[in-house]
Amino acid sequence: MTTPPHVGAPRSTPNQRHLAFYLPQFHPIAENDEWWGPGFTEWVNVAKARPLFHGHRQPHLPGELGFYDLRLAETRAAQAELAAAHGIDGFIYYHYWFGGRRLLERPFDSVRASGEPDLPFALCWANEAWTRAWDGHTREVLMSQDYGDDRAHARWLAEAFADPRYIRVDGKPIFLVYRASRLPDARRTTDVLREEAERAGVGPLFLARVESFTDERSDPAALGFDAAVEFAPDWKVVNGGLTRRAVSAARRLFPSRRPWQTRNYQDLVAGMQAKPAVDHLRFPCVTPRWDNSPRRGRNGFVLTGDTPERYRDWVAWAARTAPATPGGESLVFVNAWNEWGEGAHLEPCRERGRAFLQAHRDGRAAAGDPGRTQP
Repeated sequence: MTTPPHVGAPRSTPNQRHLAFYLPQFHPIAENDEWWGPGFTEWVNVAKARPLFHGHRQPHLPGELGFYDLRLAETRAAQAELAAAHGIDGFIYYHYWFGGRRLLERPFDSVRASGEPDLPFALCWANEAWTRAWDGHTREVLMSQDYGDDRAHARWLAEAFADPRYIRVDGKPIFLVYRASRLPDARRTTDVLREEAERAGVGPLFLARVESFTDERSDPAALGFDAAVEFAPDWKVVNGGLTRRAVSAARRLFPSRRPWQTRNYQDLVAGMQAKPAVDHLRFPCVTPRWDNSPRRGRNGFVLTGDTPERYRDWVAWAARTAPATPGGESLVFVNAWNEWGEGAHLEPCRERGRAFLQAHRDGRAAAGDPGRTQP
């Protein structure tokens, strides 16, 4: 097999951007009030977390930004300032669209309407059902993923793509889909997205599927996408090829075993760095840490041994090896800016302050790219 020129080529380029996934679940909404209790936000899970074993770092409590509310413009401005100062060029907002109904939309809508902050942004459609188990599987479904009319969705998206801050790759607005394989007709969806973007005058799109689960690893072109985006942690790496569903089934079969799972952070890094090259364009993803026990309790998954130094080295590796698009641009993704309920956050915490933010900036500099912010 001939390796395409864009795969695995070490590079350090001023055209590289580092983009962090951004969770908007830090403000109350009526639906969460009904499902989880009045005033529920992600902070409820974060604050109630407790250690499950000796040396388990919980709870992760926020540092200088505090238990913020994303309805406040001051909070969003402070986040953007921190991100830009530490090598993060933009946020990838999770976008929740259920057949025409949106949830957790207020922070993004406020950013669009106000024009502030000026940090670039893009959208990732988190096209999973919402369940009480927080895992996207259809156990007790709170909000089903009714795909509805692709064209109505595409027309709404085209308005967002037109924002001058919206991130473009090779001159095209980038749009991510978290579970591309779940689309009823992925080719039709991607065709409609492209048609409506052209009709609205925002030009051709750059569509990327996220390798969120082990069934999201095929060539993205077959589904109408231009590229793939890794997701860290890669469950195939950390579970030795087992899917998260298979691990959950094993826990039910063997309830006497330790209910939570732990893996070493450095083993994850080594495994993700050793993944074989692919024939298609696939951008790397890094994570500073992972611990979803605040959401999943004793069914959680915990990475141990994470340090800012190890994260810095992983960022440097990703920056050096990230592939280039046909237009010569390069992307590195971060999971995540503020996934506090999964322990994956660059935002400062009480225990380590800005250590992981500074590690990201230092890792990028070590690769020869000090970083900059541009749409």
